[in-house]
Amino acid sequence: MTDAYQNLAPCAVPDKPVLDGLEAVWSVRWEADQVYAFDRSRPRAEVFSIDTPPPTVSGSLHVGHAFSYTHTDIIARYRRMTGMSVFYPIGWDDNGLPTERRVQNVYGVRCDPSVPYNPDFAPPEQAGKTETPISRRNFIELCERLTAIDERAFEEMWRRIGLSVDWSLLYTTISDSTRRISQRAFLRNLARGEAYRAEAPTLWDVSFQTAVAQAELEDREQAGAFHRISFHSPGGPVWIETTRPELLPACVALVAHPDDARYQGLFGSTVRTPVFDVAVPVLAHPLAEPDKGSGIAMVCTFGDLTDVTWWRELDLPLRAIMGRNGRLLPEPPAGLPAEPYKELAGKTVFSARARMVELLQESGDLDGSPRPITRSVKFYERGDKPLEIVTSGQWYIRNGGRDAALRAKFLAAGRRLNWHPAHMRVRYESWVSGLAGDWLISRQRFFGVPFPVWYPLDDSGAPIYSSPIAAAESMLPVDPASEPAPGYQESQRGAPGGFIGDPDVMDTWATSSLTPLIASRWGADDELFAQVFPMDLRAQSHEIIRTWLFTSVVRSQQEFGSLPWSDAAISGWILDPDRKKMSKSKGNVVTPVDLLDQYGSDAVRYWSASGRYGVDTAFDVGQLKIGRRLGIKVLNASKFVLSLDGAVGPITAAVDLSLLATLDDVVRSATSALSGYDHTGALEAIERFFWMFCDDYLELVKARAYGTGAAAASARGALRAALSVLLRLFAPFMPFVTEEVWSWWQEGSVHRAAWPSSASGASGASGASGASGDASAGAQAGDPAVLATAATILGQIRKAKTAAKVSIKTEAARVIVRGPDAALVRASEDDLRAAGNIADFAFAEVPEGELTTEVTLVEAVTT
Repeated sequence: MTDAYQNLAPCAVPDKPVLDGLEAVWSVRWEADQVYAFDRSRPRAEVFSIDTPPPTVSGSLHVGHAFSYTHTDIIARYRRMTGMSVFYPIGWDDNGLPTERRVQNVYGVRCDPSVPYNPDFAPPEQAGKTETPISRRNFIELCERLTAIDERAFEEMWRRIGLSVDWSLLYTTISDSTRRISQRAFLRNLARGEAYRAEAPTLWDVSFQTAVAQAELEDREQAGAFHRISFHSPGGPVWIETTRPELLPACVALVAHPDDARYQGLFGSTVRTPVFDVAVPVLAHPLAEPDKGSGIAMVCTFGDLTDVTWWRELDLPLRAIMGRNGRLLPEPPAGLPAEPYKELAGKTVFSARARMVELLQESGDLDGSPRPITRSVKFYERGDKPLEIVTSGQWYIRNGGRDAALRAKFLAAGRRLNWHPAHMRVRYESWVSGLAGDWLISRQRFFGVPFPVWYPLDDSGAPIYSSPIAAAESMLPVDPASEPAPGYQESQRGAPGGFIGDPDVMDTWATSSLTPLIASRWGADDELFAQVFPMDLRAQSHEIIRTWLFTSVVRSQQEFGSLPWSDAAISGWILDPDRKKMSKSKGNVVTPVDLLDQYGSDAVRYWSASGRYGVDTAFDVGQLKIGRRLGIKVLNASKFVLSLDGAVGPITAAVDLSLLATLDDVVRSATSALSGYDHTGALEAIERFFWMFCDDYLELVKARAYGTGAAAASARGALRAALSVLLRLFAPFMPFVTEEVWSWWQEGSVHRAAWPSSASGASGASGASGASGDASAGAQAGDPAVLATAATILGQIRKAKTAAKVSIKTEAARVIVRGPDAALVRASEDDLRAAGNIADFAFAEVPEGELTTEVTLVEAVTT
């Protein structure tokens, strides 16, 4: 360790440092200096790649976004400082139903594919009460226009929050490159038999006019009524209870539990439906609930998902009556008499139910009045009307929902994934184990990735759906609605012997499930793909484990036979002060703009970091205030340290060495926590030390640091060494204030500085002035107990003066410290005398005793 002192150049410390405005300064500087640019020259072993959720841009960001994305950013910043080249892209999820609905609301239009394209179309200046029908192409152009506006606002917000993404890696889920990747993956699924088209019962949203996948369902409580209805049998009436009497014409069977003694004599027989007089079988099935209603249920095609299960497993006929528009079909299904059905044809569900009740009352088959109940009804998560089940042709991807061996394969994949926290794997396994069918990926919408297939037409012009014409990969991206099928001319579209394009688009999750491939430019940049895939981290919230995480596992396993990432970090929800989930429908959402204006980005990030992975966190303005106070303290403490005049020499004083030894423990704790995805634990350790540093250590050494000689140089060296380490420890959490302070006295960005490996190694003069603050040869070891003891004594002195209602600076005539270790106390005696303004300091040894302090104040002199 050198004995030379080092006279440092003056630091560029502002007279009055402030937090306000730092975001605008440093976000621009970071971009100009390419601080967060991904280094493509590094080998895969030195790359840390992150699969970031692309937020839906059809609305506004809320504080929950800031919360969860900050968690990811903390990990990215930490890994970058440990020397990794961090691949940290971001994307915009800009296709699908949310964007279409927003376009309809903003511009007052609706898509009508029968309307011809108008190249001069301009949307109304204000949306009217009636929507203007426009062509599919015009509608897509408006979607692209609006998402471009929304994306600019989102980018501005993310930059302000301080996300350290590489903006040159930005992608969108509707771009040409994304459509190429999505269509390519689908074609490969199709070639391997993992994707298939089938006519099947499909959950249908009558408002959005599209199919809905199982993962998009939401149960809501709805008022309803049980209707007690009699079916006719030779042995007398058979009573069933139903909430949906309007589906009586779709009834194809009655079912009861095989162990229900009441219906043993009916199994295998037939009964006849009321009003329509159609014969239907009475069958046994274990899903029937003996304690629900009368214990026997009518099976209709289709009232709910249980009807679908019974229909499939009991091999029942199809008697569909529900149209895609939410009205009963105009014509009765085969085998149903037309005369009574015409009373219901074309009616809405509500009107048909009312008329059916009247018909049952007239026929004498309704027992008493309907009995009011509240029941759980399935909705599309974004919809406002109950879902219906209609039969239609849709595209599916096999996900284990109908294949036990495949389900087991995906469950095993989930067990290979490192979950943070570990218990989140249970949600994954519960979802996969409970799948009731394959993954429905087609949507009857417009702004999405088209299916790259066409269908030949027979001589009558009817589509041959069993023989789809797949696009070649060299054609991608392709839109079958505007481009002819391979081997055909556009003039043959819709003509007998010609072709038609598949009219549907892929569900947005079918594309978002490929974000690891989209971000790494699969098929377009093989070198980049090999450098970053499989990725290291998928970060997301827990409610989309069933959608985004699981479907990403499915697509990666199918294409590569591997997981798309090694680790998954799962954030919780943000709750309002009443601990209810924030949602737009409840009106309890907090947007981050006002919070950023009032408290600053570092304070918002501080609050975000206080929430652990996997834990729902209540929104707390108090935490924002604490975060802002912490940022101000970082500025002020740094100003004090860097404004000290005088040489910086070897760190030799026991208290100074103790500080750095204590900080060593903090570095180890924070490093271990962040490596284990515990950002909250890391912040707690760092912050706890920082406040001790400010409240105790600074007060202890302040007088000495203002002095001259070796002891003063040691204090100034320790202060600078500790500050260097603290700024780097805080940098992932509070990037703006740490960068600001770093710029006062260091070259380059703190976010490109090395993550500290120790603090005590900076006890040499060179370490004290440099940025590393890491271990160097000859470092003198300190004892953390020295500073802890001094801090305890100083705290007791303060407490005594506060109790006496005198200033902390008031002189203490005598202080007697009693305790078991004289050496620990004497090591800090000089600093304690100065900090406590002590005239006489004494120590009394008390073996095995606790550390206590007796303070005698100078008596006031009166004249």
